[in-house]
Amino acid sequence: MTIEKPIDPDNGMEHFGYKESLDRSIGKFASFAAGVSYISILTGTFQLFYFGFGTAGAAYLWSWPIVFVGQLAVALCFMELAAKYPIAGSVYNWAKILGNKVVGWFSGWMMLTASIVTMSAVVLAIDSTLPKIWSGFRLIGSDDLTVVSPSNAVLLGSILVLATTAINAFGVRLMSIINSTGVFIELIAAVLIAVILAFNIDRTPAVFFSTNGYGAGESGGYLGAFLIASLASGYVMYGFDTASSLGEETVNPRKTAPSAILRAILASFVIGGAILVFAILAAPNLSDPALAAQGGLQQIVLDVMYGPVGKIFLMCIVVAVFVCTLAVHTAAIRLTFAMARDNALPFGESLAKVHPRTQAPVIPSVLIGVLSILILVININQPTIFLLLTSVAIIMIYIAYLMVTGPLLLQRFRGQWPPPDLKAGGYFSMGRWGLPVNIVAVLWGIGMAINLAWPREAVYGAPWYNTWAAFIYIGVIGGVGLLWYFTVGSRGMGTLRSHASETKSDAVPFPGPEGV
Repeated sequence: MTIEKPIDPDNGMEHFGYKESLDRSIGKFASFAAGVSYISILTGTFQLFYFGFGTAGAAYLWSWPIVFVGQLAVALCFMELAAKYPIAGSVYNWAKILGNKVVGWFSGWMMLTASIVTMSAVVLAIDSTLPKIWSGFRLIGSDDLTVVSPSNAVLLGSILVLATTAINAFGVRLMSIINSTGVFIELIAAVLIAVILAFNIDRTPAVFFSTNGYGAGESGGYLGAFLIASLASGYVMYGFDTASSLGEETVNPRKTAPSAILRAILASFVIGGAILVFAILAAPNLSDPALAAQGGLQQIVLDVMYGPVGKIFLMCIVVAVFVCTLAVHTAAIRLTFAMARDNALPFGESLAKVHPRTQAPVIPSVLIGVLSILILVININQPTIFLLLTSVAIIMIYIAYLMVTGPLLLQRFRGQWPPPDLKAGGYFSMGRWGLPVNIVAVLWGIGMAINLAWPREAVYGAPWYNTWAAFIYIGVIGGVGLLWYFTVGSRGMGTLRSHASETKSDAVPFPGPEGV
């Protein structure tokens, strides 16, 4: 007979009726590293700088603080939830307990499919950096490194996915060590890049206060161009909820996860913003067309940091892309595991199985890796693959976030949030600021989702099925998911016996708001 570990109220699992089956070994820095590696300062800023700068010029940088304020409002809401419920598949479980069965499932479905698409988008960044270190990494496609090679990006990206699949299959301890090491390297490199660029400033900040001719003669003028360019900033600052999604593997998660979320988004804003500002001020020639092509920010680093120094920093960017992919993969695995143990996915029992030695869900690791590579291969001949995948993934994540912040706002209006034990136990709570911050989070999520999904050739390209990609792909993904849910899924949904806590056998699998 297996003796089950008692559920510790400080671990935040007593509300769900699950037994502890994952390896609780993640400390404070590793929790922070999980959030910051998903955001990934060097991956996001270097991956889409060319799009933001090429669309709206230097002034696109104003979207950086705007996105930060909006996402900080979301992060603060998530910090309260993490202080109460630091659990695997955080967004899914939060929506489930704040809303209802359908809201919880659909938010999880959106977040899961978005995470898989995000992996496919993130790994494509490798082709913008590796060949600049050594041209031999351009295995397929043009020898002109200023031209993107979708085929080469898919090949290198697939190799990267295989590596993260193997690491995750070996368990959270190995993942945590590699991820924390990679984040440490990334943070040091990011700070040094910002400092070196700052010492090579070649112009005044006046460049940020002029449209510099961008948007002239176009529909919507500069504002239209600016809204499109904001995608470059919106792509970076999300995924901070990963720190809470690893809550079942974190020591003292109710206090560790909220602080990790805050530190992750603050570090990304400050360090990433410094890199972007100083890069534009230090660029030898802002009229260089290479800056508006993929790898534009990498080119500035090479131009400013002579010889091997620039290539060393590019190697650090590769490390950042690697740990970002690893973090996204890890978060997707935990979400799959969380939904599967509620039998909320097909083959739930198999997907929720934890390896007895590594205490890791191995099957989800392999399945997500295969699906990510499949997405890459299917789109291999699409020249707009990168922006299309990026945009669709961001929108789905904004939708998933809205399905948490929206129900949370309703609970505030009803006087059912925040729960009194947050303040009493010394856990994070916004107090009287919670309502206005939550309202900002919801309005921000709606506005940004609409802005990103709006059909524009500048983002999605042509023909029409690319221009309308957000509506088509998200509609298909959402429709297929809801079809399964209403015809098959909802009938057998509930905590699997293999994961149900023996110490709380009468727990409600899908507790309503009164359960908080």
